[in-house]
Amino acid sequence: MVVLMVLVFLCTNGVESRKAKHVDCFQYSAISCRAYGASLADFGGVGDGTTSNTKAFQAAIQHLSQYESQGGSQLFVPAGKWLTGSFNLTSHFPLYLHKDAVLLASQDENEWPVIDSLPSYGRGRDTAGGRFISLIFGTNLTDVVVTGENGTIDGQGELWWQKFHKGELKYTRPYLIEIMFSENIQIFNLTLINFPSWNVHPVYSSNVLVQGLTILAPVTSPNTDGINPDSCTNTRIEDCYIVSGDDCIAVKSGWDEYGIAFGMPTKALVIRRLTCISPFSAVIALGSEMSGGIQDVRAEDIFAINTESAVRIKTAVGRGGFVKDIYVRRMTMNTMKYVFWIAGDYGSHADNGYDPNALPVIQNINYHDMVAENVTMAGKLGGLTGDPFTGICISNVTIIMAKKGKEVPWNCTDVAGISSGVVPQPCELLADQGPEKIGECNFPEESLPVDNMQVQLCTYRGNYL
Repeated sequence: MVVLMVLVFLCTNGVESRKAKHVDCFQYSAISCRAYGASLADFGGVGDGTTSNTKAFQAAIQHLSQYESQGGSQLFVPAGKWLTGSFNLTSHFPLYLHKDAVLLASQDENEWPVIDSLPSYGRGRDTAGGRFISLIFGTNLTDVVVTGENGTIDGQGELWWQKFHKGELKYTRPYLIEIMFSENIQIFNLTLINFPSWNVHPVYSSNVLVQGLTILAPVTSPNTDGINPDSCTNTRIEDCYIVSGDDCIAVKSGWDEYGIAFGMPTKALVIRRLTCISPFSAVIALGSEMSGGIQDVRAEDIFAINTESAVRIKTAVGRGGFVKDIYVRRMTMNTMKYVFWIAGDYGSHADNGYDPNALPVIQNINYHDMVAENVTMAGKLGGLTGDPFTGICISNVTIIMAKKGKEVPWNCTDVAGISSGVVPQPCELLADQGPEKIGECNFPEESLPVDNMQVQLCTYRGNYL
């Protein structure tokens, strides 16, 4: 097994010859390396923070796409502030940001083309119509890398948030990175701040690695989810620090009848070494758009501070689909409203065409080795009448209630499961098995294919005036 190691550093950054030609050299780990490369400055890019570079990005990537059949190419973004609207990636292509590079998302709506809503959603998330394309977008790609030496992408989201709150949006707000119908995707070693809506959205894709991201947004900003794997297979999220106005990670697979018809689940998802701060949302949310199904999610070594809930399952009548085979262990939390939260009454439908007989299946949900302090309520678990959520297992969990915490720490309806070694003692619907069953809630030990993706060390050395 070869584990992806983020090894990015500047080899040289000096002056060469009397013409003061800059020499940039860096290394990073990728599935495959490139023989060709260029700098954004080669295509007229100006990093002054006010000049639009949308055309420069588009021209650079269009030019570099000619090397797809020759092993691909890479685009280097030098130090500077690079204002830009949306641009599309190409296959066999890394986008690399210098440590002092800042991409500034344009606030001019004319630089954001409008595209169709996602087929598994049937409409935009903000409005019933289409949606503004994402800042960094790609579809039907293979072998794509978005990375840097912790370079920054600034969404300048305040204007968009104001339009959202005032009801002035004509279309759904843009996301930061969205890659669709693609495979072998790497997104790592970047700082993402203040984006208008979701930050990282791989959708209808496979073999996705997201690592070493710092994602920051005001905790009151609307829908600024951190990382949202959506109808994806084999995804690994590791070593990320997220402060968000919404869920730090939201696992999705389509909305109501549209997600059911599209029928593409999210499965084989690994989440490791995540730190989350989100006072009004979850560390990890499963749903609420889960109509294509969510299966085999493994989360471990998670740290949460001042966050509404740990792992929240959100669903409703009309969603259909399933959430099953969920495994969480080694989670440490401080200052939480809830630790465990399952909501079968989330509502929020795409339209009135949903099937009221489409009931979600929630089963085999496992939590093990967790500690939480300063908690308002230990668990709020609510299934559906006539459609209970089953196979819930909670073991070796210690929850220290806040001084002003709920007198009754658990509220359970229409659920079934077991518990062992849990403090405070859970509700009767989670039958206590005694201390001898403390290891009852299992966590699979065999690795998933995404853990075995092989990478190599790649070097870029470029000269530009």
